[in-house]
Amino acid sequence: MGKLTDKIEEGRVLISDGAWGTFLHQKGLKVQECPESWNIERPADVLEIAKSYVDAGADIILTNSFGGSPFKLAAYGLENQTFELNRAAAEISKKAAGDQALVLGSVGPTGKMVMMGEVTEEDLLEGMREQVRGLVAGGVDGIVLETMSDLEEARITIEAVKSVTDLDVACTFTFSRTQTGEYRTMMGTGVTEFLEMTREAGANVVGANCGNGTAGMIEVVREMRTIDVDIPILVHANAGLPQYRDGETVFPESPGEMAPQMKELVAAGANIVGGCCGTTPDHIRLIVEILRA
Repeated sequence: MGKLTDKIEEGRVLISDGAWGTFLHQKGLKVQECPESWNIERPADVLEIAKSYVDAGADIILTNSFGGSPFKLAAYGLENQTFELNRAAAEISKKAAGDQALVLGSVGPTGKMVMMGEVTEEDLLEGMREQVRGLVAGGVDGIVLETMSDLEEARITIEAVKSVTDLDVACTFTFSRTQTGEYRTMMGTGVTEFLEMTREAGANVVGANCGNGTAGMIEVVREMRTIDVDIPILVHANAGLPQYRDGETVFPESPGEMAPQMKELVAAGANIVGGCCGTTPDHIRLIVEILRA
């Protein structure tokens, strides 16, 4: 077992970090700027974000590498720096974590689809290997694929991870409630198909992130647990469902509204809980307080 699954086996619920992008923008990241470029150009600012979650009591923090695939970096002309930018992302989070938290290397969707002929399976596999090599070189304790919706892309990415490292790999999809009350991804993938793919591909941890506030995530986890009672589940919920106010998207749940719901999320079967959009160190601090109590 890897470091992450070892911790889960100990039986304690693990608490992860929250949003990163919001804070990068607060520190001056421009809309057209590459977030991952800050790992080399402004590492102190990235370190401050990572450290804020460690100080809040998180057991797990992620890396500033969500868009760190060569396919995403190509939009900024940075695809040839894939390895360096991901290694720097990992090194920054490891520095923040010290011996207090585990670091999971964040891998987001590429925006390219094999089924549409936008990328070949071979090129996707090799591109994702390059990102993972950088994260592993920087010292991550595991890899998390997040905000995924395409079964094929996720399967190939898990294969890429497993061909580079024997570290634990987690995979979380973004599910939204349909008009008929089911939870599906924007590609139409349901929870059952997601679990079938991830188990077959060899993911060590599964789950959901973004797309829902905690209330919706509770339902998703319950559905997962009816299918598989044993597999570790990770959830990064938004701070409520997004609302559009005064020309910007906001996530309305305060720490006091979001944190108490985490008890029900754990009761539903989640092993790792944390936040996605709109979640701050204050949210994580209160989640730690409530769950550790």
